[in-house]
This record gives sequence, structure tokens and C-alpha cells, in this order.
Amino acid sequence: MFLEQGIKPENKFWKYLLGSVFIIAASFVGQIPLTVAVFYKTVVEKKAFPTTDQGVMKMFESNTTLFLVMISFIFALAGIYFVVKYIHHQTLLSVTTSRSKVDWKRISFSFFIWSIFSVLSFLFVYLRSPEHFVLNFKLLPFLILVVLGTILIPIQTSTEEYVFRGYLMQGFANLARNRWFPLLMTSVIFGSMHWANPEVVKMGNIIMIYYIGTGLFLGVITLMDEGMELALGFHASNNLIGALLVTSDWSVFQTHSIFKDLSEPSAGIDVILPVVVIYPILLFIFSKKYGWTNWKERLTGDIQDVEVKQ
Repeated sequence: MFLEQGIKPENKFWKYLLGSVFIIAASFVGQIPLTVAVFYKTVVEKKAFPTTDQGVMKMFESNTTLFLVMISFIFALAGIYFVVKYIHHQTLLSVTTSRSKVDWKRISFSFFIWSIFSVLSFLFVYLRSPEHFVLNFKLLPFLILVVLGTILIPIQTSTEEYVFRGYLMQGFANLARNRWFPLLMTSVIFGSMHWANPEVVKMGNIIMIYYIGTGLFLGVITLMDEGMELALGFHASNNLIGALLVTSDWSVFQTHSIFKDLSEPSAGIDVILPVVVIYPILLFIFSKKYGWTNWKERLTGDIQDVEVKQ
């Protein structure tokens, strides 16, 4: 019933387009502090004006950059709340889950299990090629990162989940009246949003398999579980553990992480492995824990044109 919660006669698709523009505008407003900080650096401190996003990221100390960048997600999340309540006349809960309240145990379980996978995967890579890593740990900057990351990164990842697995998933369901189209469209758009990341420049377009595949995985667990809780936990774990554990000069964020990766990036089995092996294992674990059945209907079936009480 998760998608059905957004199916209402007055929820025309143009409202989702309007809402998306509003959310993007709110995000741009949230970028004003970063813009002001950049102009301060260039005008007052006579720093060279950055011509790329990566140049902006390197203008400030990494914890400061993290804080400034994350402000836009706070504004975007507020924009989502406004759009859902005042344009679509729904509750935020209705684009979060089909349950009567948010299941925090689901979020915690997903966060915990992906954190284990992430740490074990890093240890495997590190033990195989320790020469590619150096210890980057500095106590005070790391502790500041822990505080900022624990607060701000879940806001960032939750905002992305509310946009793609919540708001747009229900929006495309209103348009298509089926499940496969929202799943496919949100996965492709989610992956495409990462096209400007420096990882794509370094590794090539093949890494889009990972980004789109991750979007597909998050969409599948949302539809199968009739709510976003598992996707919220996974996404928060993926970004937070990554920020705390390892950084590199070519990643989208440079952080005061424990380790720094010195290797030259290349797209290989590590791009394909999560999509074709690790994500299916997670799907199996989730399906057994939460008793998922009727996969074909939940992922590709039609949606009845009914109005669900909010």
C-alpha cells in the first residue's frame, strides 16, 4: 500500500513536477552560505575563484566543507515537507512508510548490517593491498567529523531517499499506475544525479552501473517492504561509514577519515560486485527476516485507481 498512499484523483503529475522545482529551489537557497563563503575567500582572502565543484570542495577545511554543503539538504528536506503537506495534502509519514508509524528497528537493522558489510569489505581490500592506504587519523578533526557526520549525513541521505524512493516513486506511480515504471525511472534518475561526481571522471561511465544499480536496489527494498525504512538505514550507513573510514583525493568528499586511499582509481570487479552479488545477498537476508513474498506483483504489478485515506 506504500505507492497507493500517493494515489489520489487530485495528485496530477504536474504537481510532482511543480513540487520538484520547489524542492530544487529550496536546495539552491540552502547553497547561499556556501556561495557567501566562497566569495569571502576570493574577495577578502584573495583566493583564486574556483571554476569546478571539486575546486569549491577544496577551498575549505574538510569539516567546514561538509557543514556548508549539507546545509542545502536541510533546506531541501524542509522543501519536501512543504510540498507534501501543502501541494499534495499528504502527511510526511505517507511518503515514508505504509505502517502506522516509522519502524526504527528496520532502519537500525539495515544500518547495522550494511555497516558490517562496509567494514568487512574495506578490511578485505586493505589486507590485500595495504600499500595503497595510509593512516589519516587525527583525533580532534576526526571527532568533529563524527559529530557533524552523525547529524548531517543522515539528513543528506534521508533527503535523497524522500525525493527518490518516496516523493518521485509515488509521483511516477500516479502517472503510470504500475510499479515497474516508478522503480525504473527513480533508479535511472538517481544514478544520473551522480554523473558529475569526480569518481565518474576517474573511472569512466561504467561506474554508472553501480549508481543506477544501487538506486534499483533501494527501490526494490522500498517496494517489497512497503516503506522506505530499510532504504533510509542502508543509505545513511553507506555514506556515514564511508566518510569515517576512508577518503581519497579523487572522491566527491575529502574527510578527516581514519584512512586515506592513495591508489589510482579504476573500474573493475569492485563496481560490478555489489550490484550482482552483495545486493542480492542483502535482498535474501531482508526477505527472510521480513517474510517478503509475491515479488512479481510488488515490483511490476498494476496499481488500482483508488484513493487511500491519509
